[in-house]
Amino acid sequence: MNDLEKSFRKATDILARPSPALDDRLLADAVSAFNDRSGLFRGLCKQFGSPLYVIEEDVLVERAHRFIKSFRANSIDINAFYAVKCNNHPTIVRILVKAGMGLDVSSGDELRLALNCNAKRIIFSGPGKTIDELELAIAHRDRVTVLVDSFSELDRLASAASASGVTIRCGVRVCVDDRGLWRKFGIPLANLERFLVSASSLSSVRLSGIQFHTSWNMNPSNQTAFIARLGSVLKDIDTSLRSSIEFIDIGGGYWPEQGEWLQPSATPEGTIRTAIEGHGAPSLKHYAIPSVTIEQFAKEISLVFEKHILPHNKCAVYAEPGRWICHPCAHYLLTVIDRKADDIVITDGGTNAVGWERFESDYFPVINLSQPSLSEKLCYIFGSLCTPHDVWGYSYFGNDIAPGDVLLVPFQGAYTYSLRQRFIKPIPASVLLRTDGSHEVVSTD
Repeated sequence: MNDLEKSFRKATDILARPSPALDDRLLADAVSAFNDRSGLFRGLCKQFGSPLYVIEEDVLVERAHRFIKSFRANSIDINAFYAVKCNNHPTIVRILVKAGMGLDVSSGDELRLALNCNAKRIIFSGPGKTIDELELAIAHRDRVTVLVDSFSELDRLASAASASGVTIRCGVRVCVDDRGLWRKFGIPLANLERFLVSASSLSSVRLSGIQFHTSWNMNPSNQTAFIARLGSVLKDIDTSLRSSIEFIDIGGGYWPEQGEWLQPSATPEGTIRTAIEGHGAPSLKHYAIPSVTIEQFAKEISLVFEKHILPHNKCAVYAEPGRWICHPCAHYLLTVIDRKADDIVITDGGTNAVGWERFESDYFPVINLSQPSLSEKLCYIFGSLCTPHDVWGYSYFGNDIAPGDVLLVPFQGAYTYSLRQRFIKPIPASVLLRTDGSHEVVSTD
């Protein structure tokens, strides 16, 4: 069988196994919950204008507490560090610090933000840290642990700390996949013992932990598999080196329990059909890749950690949740400016507010708060940017749609605000809904 025949057979298999449909009840419940608060959101638009980010403090606090509680319920000594890159709005960062989370930063800019938000526990991860960034971490070594990404970065950190006459606490990132793009991050697991030996010879660094990260985790299988691999390596490392490990950082990548909601074209079978047939007509069919609850993540991770790590190292567990924390905490409000046809409207908000062509692949309901209904209707919902890729969705929930209607796109807390860009239109304002029911503008642009 040649390569073309293999590809054809694989494509045939994909087309024969359609992706799971999004649960209609889950979708209806989500839409109904926002329709019930229609007056609140429309009032915000009336007071502050649109487009508008809306951040919900109580949702953020609940997510932070639930994440920590889920692991501690399984006897895991968890230290949770919010991944700032997921949403770097200073208000969100401050709320999560106040809720008891540390911060995971990946640049000097994010480190300065974390320091300004009075974070007491900061881990500094990411490849390619500059000398200036390392020196900033060293200057705040009472709050910062550097996760070293390579042998040469270890040398740069040690040299900078030595020049300042101090010792800094650090950890090392190990790569979860020695092939392809993920080789960018960390050192190969096979080189861990050699790295520990190198670090032990440097008086200006105190290597105290190991970090790894698997991404887009719909369930904990990738995390638990790597914990088992790590345990098998640790047990063969000299005890004098192993005893220095005070924490294992299991990274982030926990997907919200709603699962990943997709447009038809973003499914495997939809990708094949688009390649063959081009973009088809919009559809009211929505798909979801299922995920599990954070409680299930915590239960399975704790069992594997207890089996494979704790017999060799009595250490704490660090975690770096981002998307799971922020996904449901923020929403986007916009107003219909023009109805150009029965199936085309233009809104005042452009997708520069979320930074990328998200809604061509990801599905989120567009909810017409001005004419609420649980009935979904086909319609191109465009923004006002001068590009055809400025699309919010291909349908809306409502009785009808008209100029002046206020639309809500929910669950826009993760990997949107951080990716915003000043492209054609301004960055929208942000409003915080406080736990006590009050609200205030918290814009940063």
